[in-house]
Amino acid sequence: MFVSAMPRLEELANVALRVPSILVLDLLYKCDIEGLTEHLKAKNEDMLFKYKYVIWNMYYLGHLVNVVVLVLPLRHIVTLYLHILAALLLYMGHQISKDYVREELQYGYEGAVYLDSLAFNRFVSALTSQIILSTLCAFLMKTRKVWLFSSHMLPLLARLCAAPHATLLTVHTVSMGLTAVGVAVFLLSNLFVPYRLARAAYSELLLLEVIELYRLLAVGVSLWNQFAVPVLFSVFWFVLFVVQLCSDTIAGSASAGHQGILFFLLTSVSECCATPYSLLGLTFVVSYLALGLLNLCKFYLGGYAAVQNENVMHRGVTEGVTLLLLALQTGLLDMQALQRTFLLSIILFIVVTSTLQSMIEITDPVILALGASRNRSLWKHFRGLSMCLLLLVFPVFMAYKISQFFHMDFWLLILVSSCMLTSLQVTGTMLIYSLFMVELFRSDPIESLDEVIYWVNAVSRVLEFVVALCVVAYGTWESLFGEWSWMGASVIIIHSYFNVWLRAQSGWRSFLLRQEAAKKINSLPRATTEQLQQHNDVCSICFQEMSSAVITYCGHFFHGNCLRKWLYVQETCPMCHQTVRPTPAPGPEAPGAPSPVHTSGLNQESKLCTETVKTSRNDVQIN
Repeated sequence: MFVSAMPRLEELANVALRVPSILVLDLLYKCDIEGLTEHLKAKNEDMLFKYKYVIWNMYYLGHLVNVVVLVLPLRHIVTLYLHILAALLLYMGHQISKDYVREELQYGYEGAVYLDSLAFNRFVSALTSQIILSTLCAFLMKTRKVWLFSSHMLPLLARLCAAPHATLLTVHTVSMGLTAVGVAVFLLSNLFVPYRLARAAYSELLLLEVIELYRLLAVGVSLWNQFAVPVLFSVFWFVLFVVQLCSDTIAGSASAGHQGILFFLLTSVSECCATPYSLLGLTFVVSYLALGLLNLCKFYLGGYAAVQNENVMHRGVTEGVTLLLLALQTGLLDMQALQRTFLLSIILFIVVTSTLQSMIEITDPVILALGASRNRSLWKHFRGLSMCLLLLVFPVFMAYKISQFFHMDFWLLILVSSCMLTSLQVTGTMLIYSLFMVELFRSDPIESLDEVIYWVNAVSRVLEFVVALCVVAYGTWESLFGEWSWMGASVIIIHSYFNVWLRAQSGWRSFLLRQEAAKKINSLPRATTEQLQQHNDVCSICFQEMSSAVITYCGHFFHGNCLRKWLYVQETCPMCHQTVRPTPAPGPEAPGAPSPVHTSGLNQESKLCTETVKTSRNDVQIN
């Protein structure tokens, strides 16, 4: 069990020990160095220039040191933190020694320690603390030479020898000097460690031959996984958000209740995306939240097995990238706190809309499959319908709320229209599901169900097209007669191409294809009862008995609806792959027309192929 837990501990340490470096980098980015240097005062300009030079160099050195610590291997980071912890323990030891000397001076007793109970108790507690701290320092530095970390015990030894109070102060100063000398010697002995680490990393890169692009990408992916970048920045942002939330709660608990909890949370979130580091952390947090919401949707609809079937487009990456691009494009980092809060609310609204669209893509095939497969599980139908109802109502609620906060303009219209399109898609899906349910409870199937479904989809697409066209028209009118900008014009062009032109082109192509298929089906002759009895076979497309059928020019029998669906995909006969075209008008035999004998042969071939397929299907079912 301990061995299995070690990788988990290493992963946890790999993230937790790198977070402080990002926190310091975030604080350094927020520092107003220019404002600090402007308020400096010095005797002359030369000294002022030196002060500014030192401050700026310390600022850049802080960035460099934290970046180096951030990219160090885990074992070196652990060693660094152990040294820092040992230094803190030494500092605590000297503070205990300083407090002990001050208390002794205040008490004024210079006799033997064991003769006074208060002096003896003070001595024993200080000595115990110093022994524990020295032992911990030796343990952290992995050495048995405890005396190397015991210089702060010299005042205690002097007091044990009944040294006068003036001597205690001198001994305390000497102990501090010895500790400082030891630390300096240690730092000098490890002065070239960063250089050796950099040289080792450079040698490894040379061995990998990173001149080739694919090797460079492989190294980048390996470092990304080794440093656990998404988890690292997510933990960093979460720590930052918790600190900011606690600070805002303590500072303005009354104003939080007056403004509302949602605005209070948005304000705290906006304060935690004021730097590139925190914005990147928020990006990964949003990605993880979107992924969790999509996985929850999959689990609710299909159980644990549905969560295992991952889709690249449903991993939350789209939502995170959308937030990052919008934040960079709109200059979120350069805004004041209140402006950043309102802009962030709009960006998060867009991200939520994108997440709802991904949830529709997950729900749509599930609810349609329930209707088409005639599944009678009430619990599965309830889950699918409840999810559709949520996706139908929630976008409308979001559009209503955001229209109350902001004045209607082109950007708000785009947001509201995206919510309307989401609700329209869900409405179309639920109508098709209702048709499947109606057919399920009917004794005979609906012959024109395919046409009805097509027209339901067509009406839904037309409404989506009209909404997109209205958005483009409003944006064009606002650009021509209102405030024009390159960004608005580019959004109008992109929106016109993807949501208007491509929708219209796809819908018109589908309409022409269906018209052509219907024209061909209507021109084909219908089989008579005698022909069906003589044919005595099932439809080669759906494998169902035929009470009515159409006959192709090549002499094959099919259901009219089945052949129409086939012609939506390709224009050849399913049996012989000849082009399906209208039958010639009655009269002299057209060149190449099949003779009765040939038609009979084709019918026999159709029967043989159909029987073979039915036999193979039965064998599969038996197996």
